[in-house]
Amino acid sequence: MRTPSGKLCKYYYADFHRGRNVQECRSVKQNADSLRWQPSDCHKCPVPEILNANASSALELKVTISSRLLGIVRNIEVVASCNKHQCIVPNPYIGCEPCNHQRKDVMNLFDAALQDAESDEH
Repeated sequence: MRTPSGKLCKYYYADFHRGRNVQECRSVKQNADSLRWQPSDCHKCPVPEILNANASSALELKVTISSRLLGIVRNIEVVASCNKHQCIVPNPYIGCEPCNHQRKDVMNLFDAALQDAESDEH
């Protein structure tokens, strides 16, 4: 769904149908350690860019909103983890290291099969 900042995010939910006024970030909603989400938080949130860079279905993002400078500045922290390998992902834009190696192995097999098929044709 498109966020108030205009980016696509699978965690953002809005419902304005027939007088409803519901807006929420479902990643923040699941995190009890976070401050309450506000629509203005979407402007600084890196989650849409992470989801655009890494489409892994095993990637889980935990968003925590905290305040600094006497509550004036809101800080958004994202922690990524891999459900498949049960590990913390240091760079969510790249993804889980073991998942990436598995994908690379599959792509190498696919490439080898294509090259074999091309050599059989000639």
